[in-house]
Amino acid sequence: MLQVVSEWFWWDRIWLPVNLTWSDLEDKEGRVYAKVSHLYVTILYSMAFLIMRYLFERRIATPIAVSCGIKDKVQQKASHSPILERYFRDHSRNPAQSDIDGLSKKCSCTRRQVERWFRRRRNQDRPGLQRKFREACWRFVFYLSAFIGGLIALYDKPWLYDTREVWIGFPKQQSMLDSQYWYYILEMSFYWSLLFSVAFDIKRKDFKEQIIHHFATLILLAFSWCANYIRIGTLVMIIHDASDVLLESAKLFNYAKWERTCNIIFILFAIVFMVTRLIIFPFWLIHCAWVYPVVSYPPFFGYYFFNVMLLVLQLLHIFWACLILRMVKKFLFGNLTQDERSDNEEEDAEHHTTEEDGEHPKVKNGSRAGTSH
Repeated sequence: MLQVVSEWFWWDRIWLPVNLTWSDLEDKEGRVYAKVSHLYVTILYSMAFLIMRYLFERRIATPIAVSCGIKDKVQQKASHSPILERYFRDHSRNPAQSDIDGLSKKCSCTRRQVERWFRRRRNQDRPGLQRKFREACWRFVFYLSAFIGGLIALYDKPWLYDTREVWIGFPKQQSMLDSQYWYYILEMSFYWSLLFSVAFDIKRKDFKEQIIHHFATLILLAFSWCANYIRIGTLVMIIHDASDVLLESAKLFNYAKWERTCNIIFILFAIVFMVTRLIIFPFWLIHCAWVYPVVSYPPFFGYYFFNVMLLVLQLLHIFWACLILRMVKKFLFGNLTQDERSDNEEEDAEHHTTEEDGEHPKVKNGSRAGTSH
């Protein structure tokens, strides 16, 4: 059964143009081609990336954060309550009003106290500023290194400047270069590490879209590797890395409270993102993958599959462009304070009576703290 499935999956007509077989992509006459077996090493390298990230965040990123004066806000912990904790874990982090009424009766406390408990409990699970800085710092270092490495690998290649060159001699005349091998392997390993770390990474509002993006990217890179779409694959990678570098650097300066620098980099990021993801990607790369291959070969399954995955990425680009435009709008009107994707930290309500808080009211300047300022 497995043999049948394997033969069907690797059928030449799925992956390659007509009149071409896998034997045409065997190493010969000094030409070297990508092999499926090469991709197995990306899983091992992704584990190495996770170890490197752990060490980097603790030995390098944390001291940098401390030197920049980045400190985690002291959170008020939710009081011990087995009933509320059980509901929080097993049912909902945001109970409805009817549930709050029931919980207040079970715990013999007021509705206001139950609402405050859930606010504090949610805040406990939110990542601190140092953790956000460490994660952004790690991603910035990788994206910067990948972007520089991509430029070194591509700056002297004709297909970087003329996308028609992507398909000249495809696929038999296109031998894989060492620079292409390492560019692919390291990028794929990094995206695998992002998938493996989703359980403990900071979860933002676009969490599902990020997961779809990582899967689509890995599928796209794996397919392009196996079918020798390597030239177009390297262009896709460098287009993505260009704006990711600026995004992560803007986050770093935002966490460090360097507002002026953050604002300048954010504007640069927005411009680069719009140009690379909404102009170059669809009108150069998708056009290149959609129009030029059929000049030499009739359409085949792999041709359609590759272009569909490019369109999936483009839809995600449009989604993120909308978020960026919302941030730009807030920036222009002077009320941009954080990433649109961030989960807002909730503040404790200050207007509590003595009976609800179980504490004596604090007096400041002759009045209770919490009265109108």
